[in-house]
Amino acid sequence: MAASRSTLNHTTVWLFVRHYVEMVVAMMVGMMVLGPVESALLDPLGWASVLDVPELEALVMATNMNVAMVAWMRFRGHGWVATSQMAGAMYGAFVVLFPPLWLGALSADGMLVGGHVLMLLAMVGVMLLRRDEYIGHRHHNQPA
Repeated sequence: MAASRSTLNHTTVWLFVRHYVEMVVAMMVGMMVLGPVESALLDPLGWASVLDVPELEALVMATNMNVAMVAWMRFRGHGWVATSQMAGAMYGAFVVLFPPLWLGALSADGMLVGGHVLMLLAMVGVMLLRRDEYIGHRHHNQPA
């Protein structure tokens, strides 16, 4: 019995970590692909000056990451509630750092770095709150 319990825990941890890594990879792809596309399309319209505002830069970057992460989660069969909660955690991680930025307690670079760190932690938090979604969920492309 101890062996099967150990296997279950190993499998559970693996499924959880795999979901997390998949989402992080999707987010990185979103930043690398959508960032240059957005710049190429919108810089001629003055977009670069919009991104000089640190809060807007953070929100645009979070959007680029979210687009790819949401697409991946939906492809993997996750529902809109779980997907929306994950997206909210990603935006929220930056938004909570805006007041310290405004008060001068945090630099723009500090807000961007801190937002990324908080985002990764917030994602784990959302996943822990919805463990069944991330460890027991059958994806549409997995056999029953």
